[in-house]
Amino acid sequence: MPRPFSLMMVGDLVLDEPDPDSFFEPARAVLQAADVLIGHVETPYTFRGREIQSDVPAEAADPAKIAALGRAGFHVGTLAGNHVFDRGAEGIEDTVEALTGAGIVACGAGGDLAEARRAAVVAREGRSVGVLSYNCVGPRESWAGPEKAGCAYIHVLTHYETEGANPGGPPKVYSFAEPSTVEAMQADVEALRGAADLVVVAFHKGVVHTPAHIAMYERPLARAAIEAGADVVVGHHAHILRGVEVYRGKPIFHGLGNFVVVTRALNVDGNAHPARLAWAKRRREVFGFTPDPGYPTYPFHPEAKNAMIAACTVDGDGALSPGFLPCWIRPDGAPEVLARGERAQGVLDYVADITRRAGLKTEFAWDGDRVVFA
Repeated sequence: MPRPFSLMMVGDLVLDEPDPDSFFEPARAVLQAADVLIGHVETPYTFRGREIQSDVPAEAADPAKIAALGRAGFHVGTLAGNHVFDRGAEGIEDTVEALTGAGIVACGAGGDLAEARRAAVVAREGRSVGVLSYNCVGPRESWAGPEKAGCAYIHVLTHYETEGANPGGPPKVYSFAEPSTVEAMQADVEALRGAADLVVVAFHKGVVHTPAHIAMYERPLARAAIEAGADVVVGHHAHILRGVEVYRGKPIFHGLGNFVVVTRALNVDGNAHPARLAWAKRRREVFGFTPDPGYPTYPFHPEAKNAMIAACTVDGDGALSPGFLPCWIRPDGAPEVLARGERAQGVLDYVADITRRAGLKTEFAWDGDRVVFA
């Protein structure tokens, strides 16, 4: 009988600081133990292109930094997100090239829509894992087209309706995934189902910097992927953890939060970029938080110090066991994997709380240092 197979996934990765290898050091042994390790590469790595101003542009980084992901043990890098096109087609091309040079298979973005929708497939220990990546949060300029570089996408529509007799007051927010893009995603999943033993679908989705909240479109979209044949669905983009659930026996990680996201681009102090400085100030007002000043390279919601590695195992009969490894972001921005104990229990309690507050009915238990759920 084949030995158990380990599939690990992390959320956003941003390597803006010097010596990127150092930020993986506390988790390196765990990451390298995975048979397949997947992470989301949030920003472009290029010296070329011009800065696209359709959204708040991320800071482009030296492509050489991508090699740190290969040394950390990553096998697949998902790219479909709101920042992948921030340096245009050249940024995507150079990022994919850097990932390929580091031995990492990229998916979710490319020179046209067909390339962006193409799955990453890796074979390890006698099993194959296929990964698809989609951006659900815009901007439109980031979307790939038949002859345009960009990312694979799900078009999400948002409707605001006033609650009660209160024009101009707080609205009820409705969000829906546009059916044709959901159907295209499902067709991709169905096609991949016959080419891989395990199918992972990654969605860049959710409302940023907001504890517990899962928007209306997110659960139906994740379930649509599973109904089409996905074995695991993961989310990222919110820069804070989200709840987890199981649907038809398959795990949904609604938001893996940050993993290594080290940047000063969202700081207020010392920020010389007008658009990024304006957003750094504005997001504090909109989302009601102030980053911990003791975390100079990690300017995120204080609750975003809670982190995780999604850790699923597949036994010799092919049965999938969903779980995660609790992590904590240290003041230097490096994630630390926590052994079972008081600190790890604190992260589990946090995940259980945000899961409950989101209306998800999930049960948690310990299996060694791993949290399992059903």
